[in-house]
Amino acid sequence: MPGTTFVSGTDYWSKQMNDKFDFVSSYRAHAERLVKATGSAESAMQQGVGGNFDAIGVIERELLIQHGLRPQDYLIDVGCGSGRLAQQLPSYLTGRYLGIDVVPEFVAHAQRLANRADWRFEVSDGIRIPEHDDQTDMICFFSVLTHLTHEQSYCYLAEAKRVLRPGGRIMFSFLEFRIPDQWQIFESLLGQAYEDHPLVMFFDRDAIRAWSQHLGLEIERLIDGNVPHVPIPHPLTFDGGTVVHSMAKLGPIGQSVCVLRKPD
Repeated sequence: MPGTTFVSGTDYWSKQMNDKFDFVSSYRAHAERLVKATGSAESAMQQGVGGNFDAIGVIERELLIQHGLRPQDYLIDVGCGSGRLAQQLPSYLTGRYLGIDVVPEFVAHAQRLANRADWRFEVSDGIRIPEHDDQTDMICFFSVLTHLTHEQSYCYLAEAKRVLRPGGRIMFSFLEFRIPDQWQIFESLLGQAYEDHPLVMFFDRDAIRAWSQHLGLEIERLIDGNVPHVPIPHPLTFDGGTVVHSMAKLGPIGQSVCVLRKPD
Protein backbone atom coordinates (compact mmCIF):
# COMPACT_ATOMS: atom_id res chain seq x y z
CA MET A 1 0.00 0.00 0.00
CA PRO A 2 1.59 3.30 -1.06
CA GLY A 3 2.58 5.48 1.85
CA THR A 4 2.71 2.59 4.31
CA THR A 5 5.92 2.00 6.23
CA PHE A 6 6.98 -1.63 6.50
CA VAL A 7 9.37 -2.39 9.33
CA SER A 8 11.78 -5.23 8.60
CA GLY A 9 14.18 -7.05 10.85
CA THR A 10 16.74 -6.77 8.06
CA ASP A 11 16.44 -2.99 7.70
CA TYR A 12 19.71 -2.25 9.48
CA TRP A 13 21.78 -4.63 7.38
CA SER A 14 19.94 -3.59 4.23
CA LYS A 15 20.95 0.03 4.87
CA GLN A 16 24.56 -0.97 5.48
CA MET A 17 24.70 -2.88 2.21
CA ASN A 18 22.94 -0.13 0.26
CA ASP A 19 25.35 2.49 1.55
CA LYS A 20 28.43 0.37 0.83
CA PHE A 21 27.45 -0.92 -2.63
CA ASP A 22 25.06 1.49 -4.31
CA PHE A 23 23.42 -0.77 -6.89
CA VAL A 24 20.44 1.59 -7.14
CA SER A 25 22.31 4.51 -8.71
CA SER A 26 24.45 2.08 -10.73
CA TYR A 27 21.46 0.47 -12.41
CA ARG A 28 19.67 3.78 -12.95
CA ALA A 29 22.79 5.10 -14.68
CA HIS A 30 22.90 1.93 -16.79
CA ALA A 31 19.31 2.57 -17.94
CA GLU A 32 20.18 6.14 -18.86
CA ARG A 33 23.15 4.95 -20.94
CA LEU A 34 20.90 2.51 -22.80
CA VAL A 35 18.47 5.28 -23.73
CA LYS A 36 21.34 7.40 -25.09
CA ALA A 37 22.95 4.48 -26.92
CA THR A 38 19.77 3.23 -28.61
CA GLY A 39 18.16 6.61 -29.15
CA SER A 40 14.88 4.99 -28.23
CA ALA A 41 13.24 4.69 -24.84
CA GLU A 42 11.30 1.64 -26.05
CA SER A 43 14.48 -0.16 -27.17
CA ALA A 44 16.16 0.72 -23.91
CA MET A 45 13.21 -0.72 -21.97
CA GLN A 46 13.69 -4.08 -23.68
CA GLN A 47 17.49 -4.18 -23.75
CA GLY A 48 17.64 -3.15 -20.11
CA VAL A 49 16.43 -6.61 -19.10
CA GLY A 50 18.69 -8.54 -21.46
CA GLY A 51 16.88 -8.97 -24.76
CA ASN A 52 14.42 -11.64 -26.02
CA PHE A 53 11.78 -9.60 -24.23
CA ASP A 54 8.64 -11.49 -25.25
CA ALA A 55 10.07 -15.02 -25.40
CA ILE A 56 11.86 -14.93 -22.05
CA GLY A 57 8.79 -13.41 -20.40
CA VAL A 58 6.77 -16.45 -21.46
CA ILE A 59 9.49 -18.84 -20.22
CA GLU A 60 9.62 -17.09 -16.85
CA ARG A 61 5.84 -17.31 -16.49
CA GLU A 62 5.80 -21.02 -17.38
CA LEU A 63 8.69 -21.67 -14.98
CA LEU A 64 6.72 -20.12 -12.12
CA ILE A 65 3.64 -22.17 -13.02
CA GLN A 66 5.77 -25.30 -13.23
CA HIS A 67 6.91 -24.75 -9.65
CA GLY A 68 3.56 -24.06 -8.08
CA LEU A 69 2.21 -20.61 -9.03
CA ARG A 70 -1.59 -20.85 -9.10
CA PRO A 71 -3.94 -18.38 -10.80
CA GLN A 72 -5.30 -17.12 -7.47
CA ASP A 73 -1.89 -16.63 -5.83
CA TYR A 74 -0.15 -13.43 -4.76
CA LEU A 75 3.16 -13.02 -6.66
CA ILE A 76 5.89 -10.52 -5.84
CA ASP A 77 8.24 -9.85 -8.75
CA VAL A 78 11.46 -8.33 -7.37
CA GLY A 79 13.39 -6.59 -10.13
CA CYS A 80 10.36 -6.55 -12.42
CA GLY A 81 12.33 -4.41 -14.85
CA SER A 82 10.36 -3.01 -17.76
CA GLY A 83 7.69 -5.70 -17.61
CA ARG A 84 9.10 -8.73 -19.39
CA LEU A 85 7.29 -11.07 -16.98
CA ALA A 86 4.44 -8.73 -15.99
CA GLN A 87 3.35 -8.46 -19.64
CA GLN A 88 2.84 -12.23 -19.82
CA LEU A 89 1.00 -12.75 -16.51
CA PRO A 90 -2.49 -11.22 -16.97
CA SER A 91 -3.68 -14.15 -19.10
CA TYR A 92 -2.96 -16.50 -16.18
CA LEU A 93 -2.68 -14.69 -12.86
CA THR A 94 -6.00 -13.53 -11.41
CA GLY A 95 -4.57 -12.97 -7.93
CA ARG A 96 -2.50 -10.13 -6.55
CA TYR A 97 0.81 -8.93 -8.00
CA LEU A 98 3.52 -6.55 -6.78
CA GLY A 99 6.32 -5.54 -9.12
CA ILE A 100 9.28 -3.55 -7.77
CA ASP A 101 12.40 -2.19 -9.44
CA VAL A 102 15.01 0.49 -8.81
CA VAL A 103 14.54 2.23 -12.19
CA PRO A 104 11.41 4.44 -12.23
CA GLU A 105 11.14 4.36 -16.04
CA PHE A 106 11.19 0.56 -16.01
CA VAL A 107 8.45 0.40 -13.39
CA ALA A 108 6.21 2.79 -15.33
CA HIS A 109 6.72 0.79 -18.53
CA ALA A 110 5.93 -2.50 -16.77
CA GLN A 111 2.73 -1.04 -15.35
CA ARG A 112 1.61 0.08 -18.80
CA LEU A 113 2.28 -3.34 -20.32
CA ALA A 114 0.45 -5.25 -17.59
CA ASN A 115 -2.55 -2.92 -17.82
CA ARG A 116 -4.00 -4.19 -14.54
CA ALA A 117 -5.41 -1.46 -12.30
CA ASP A 118 -5.56 -3.88 -9.36
CA TRP A 119 -1.82 -4.72 -9.46
CA ARG A 120 0.84 -2.74 -7.58
CA PHE A 121 4.06 -1.39 -9.10
CA GLU A 122 6.53 0.45 -6.90
CA VAL A 123 10.00 1.96 -7.24
CA SER A 124 12.46 0.46 -4.78
CA ASP A 125 15.28 2.40 -3.15
CA GLY A 126 17.14 -0.57 -1.70
CA ILE A 127 16.93 -4.05 -0.28
CA ARG A 128 13.42 -4.11 1.11
CA ILE A 129 10.05 -5.36 -0.06
CA PRO A 130 7.09 -3.03 0.66
CA GLU A 131 4.80 -5.64 2.17
CA HIS A 132 3.77 -6.93 5.60
CA ASP A 133 4.96 -10.24 7.06
CA ASP A 134 3.59 -13.60 5.84
CA GLN A 135 1.59 -12.22 2.90
CA THR A 136 2.69 -13.63 -0.44
CA ASP A 137 2.57 -17.10 -2.02
CA MET A 138 5.60 -16.75 -4.30
CA ILE A 139 8.47 -14.32 -4.82
CA CYS A 140 10.70 -14.33 -7.90
CA PHE A 141 14.09 -12.73 -8.50
CA PHE A 142 14.94 -13.07 -12.21
CA SER A 143 18.39 -11.62 -13.02
CA VAL A 144 18.46 -9.74 -9.71
CA LEU A 145 20.90 -11.51 -7.40
CA THR A 146 23.27 -11.62 -10.35
CA HIS A 147 23.73 -7.86 -9.91
CA LEU A 148 24.15 -7.77 -6.13
CA THR A 149 26.94 -8.56 -3.71
CA HIS A 150 26.66 -11.76 -1.69
CA GLU A 151 25.77 -9.74 1.38
CA GLN A 152 22.98 -7.93 -0.47
CA SER A 153 21.63 -11.19 -1.87
CA TYR A 154 21.51 -12.74 1.58
CA CYS A 155 19.69 -9.70 2.99
CA TYR A 156 17.20 -9.76 0.11
CA LEU A 157 16.46 -13.45 0.70
CA ALA A 158 15.93 -12.72 4.39
CA GLU A 159 13.51 -9.97 3.40
CA ALA A 160 11.74 -12.34 1.01
CA LYS A 161 11.32 -14.91 3.77
CA ARG A 162 9.76 -12.23 5.98
CA VAL A 163 6.95 -11.40 3.53
CA LEU A 164 6.44 -15.00 2.35
CA ARG A 165 3.64 -17.00 3.90
CA PRO A 166 4.50 -20.41 5.44
CA GLY A 167 4.70 -22.97 2.65
CA GLY A 168 5.41 -20.25 0.06
CA ARG A 169 8.27 -20.34 -2.42
CA ILE A 170 11.14 -18.12 -3.51
CA MET A 171 12.55 -18.57 -7.01
CA PHE A 172 15.75 -16.89 -8.13
CA SER A 173 18.09 -17.19 -11.08
CA PHE A 174 21.85 -17.17 -10.64
CA LEU A 175 25.14 -17.47 -12.50
CA GLU A 176 27.65 -20.24 -11.78
CA PHE A 177 31.06 -20.97 -13.25
CA ARG A 178 30.36 -24.69 -13.75
CA ILE A 179 27.90 -24.08 -16.61
CA PRO A 180 29.80 -23.55 -19.90
CA ASP A 181 27.35 -20.96 -21.27
CA GLN A 182 27.63 -18.98 -18.06
CA TRP A 183 31.44 -19.18 -18.05
CA GLN A 184 31.29 -17.49 -21.44
CA ILE A 185 29.39 -14.62 -19.81
CA PHE A 186 32.22 -14.27 -17.31
CA GLU A 187 34.83 -14.27 -20.07
CA SER A 188 32.91 -11.61 -21.97
CA LEU A 189 33.17 -9.31 -18.95
CA LEU A 190 36.95 -9.52 -18.72
CA GLY A 191 38.58 -6.26 -19.69
CA GLN A 192 35.35 -4.28 -19.67
CA ALA A 193 35.33 -1.09 -17.65
CA TYR A 194 33.33 -1.60 -14.46
CA GLU A 195 31.48 1.66 -14.87
CA ASP A 196 30.15 0.56 -18.25
CA HIS A 197 27.82 -2.06 -16.80
CA PRO A 198 26.22 -3.03 -13.49
CA LEU A 199 27.97 -5.47 -11.21
CA VAL A 200 27.72 -9.08 -12.43
CA MET A 201 28.04 -11.63 -9.62
CA PHE A 202 28.62 -15.38 -9.78
CA PHE A 203 28.23 -17.72 -6.82
CA ASP A 204 28.30 -21.46 -6.22
CA ARG A 205 25.81 -23.87 -4.75
CA ASP A 206 27.67 -24.12 -1.46
CA ALA A 207 26.71 -20.49 -0.87
CA ILE A 208 23.06 -21.23 -1.62
CA ARG A 209 23.08 -24.19 0.77
CA ALA A 210 24.68 -22.10 3.52
CA TRP A 211 22.27 -19.20 2.99
CA SER A 212 19.20 -21.43 3.03
CA GLN A 213 20.38 -23.22 6.16
CA HIS A 214 21.02 -20.00 8.08
CA LEU A 215 17.77 -18.44 6.87
CA GLY A 216 15.69 -21.50 7.74
CA LEU A 217 14.61 -22.13 4.14
CA GLU A 218 14.35 -25.48 2.34
CA ILE A 219 15.94 -26.04 -1.07
CA GLU A 220 13.32 -27.65 -3.32
CA ARG A 221 15.28 -27.62 -6.56
CA LEU A 222 18.55 -26.48 -8.09
CA ILE A 223 18.37 -26.48 -11.88
CA ASP A 224 21.29 -26.20 -14.29
CA GLY A 225 20.89 -23.31 -16.70
CA ASN A 226 21.57 -25.54 -19.72
CA VAL A 227 19.05 -28.32 -18.94
CA PRO A 228 15.80 -28.26 -20.98
CA HIS A 229 12.88 -28.40 -18.56
CA VAL A 230 10.38 -25.57 -19.20
CA PRO A 231 7.31 -26.52 -21.29
CA ILE A 232 6.53 -23.95 -23.97
CA PRO A 233 2.80 -23.36 -24.63
CA HIS A 234 3.23 -21.98 -28.16
CA PRO A 235 6.05 -21.20 -30.62
CA LEU A 236 8.41 -18.48 -29.39
CA THR A 237 10.57 -16.27 -31.58
CA PHE A 238 13.89 -15.15 -30.14
CA ASP A 239 16.09 -12.24 -31.18
CA GLY A 240 17.69 -13.12 -34.50
CA GLY A 241 14.65 -15.06 -35.71
CA THR A 242 15.19 -18.42 -33.95
CA VAL A 243 11.85 -20.13 -33.31
CA VAL A 244 11.38 -22.62 -30.47
CA HIS A 245 8.37 -24.89 -30.94
CA SER A 246 8.08 -27.42 -28.12
CA MET A 247 10.56 -27.42 -25.23
CA ALA A 248 12.93 -24.66 -24.18
CA LYS A 249 15.88 -24.84 -21.86
CA LEU A 250 16.72 -22.19 -19.34
CA GLY A 251 19.77 -21.49 -21.45
CA PRO A 252 18.05 -18.61 -23.29
CA ILE A 253 17.80 -16.84 -19.92
CA GLY A 254 21.46 -17.70 -19.43
CA GLN A 255 21.08 -18.54 -15.75
CA SER A 256 20.51 -21.46 -13.41
CA VAL A 257 17.53 -21.53 -11.05
CA CYS A 258 16.99 -22.17 -7.35
CA VAL A 259 13.60 -22.83 -5.74
CA LEU A 260 13.39 -22.31 -1.96
CA ARG A 261 10.45 -23.06 0.32
CA LYS A 262 9.51 -21.45 3.64
CA PRO A 263 8.57 -24.25 6.06
CA ASP A 264 5.00 -24.48 7.32
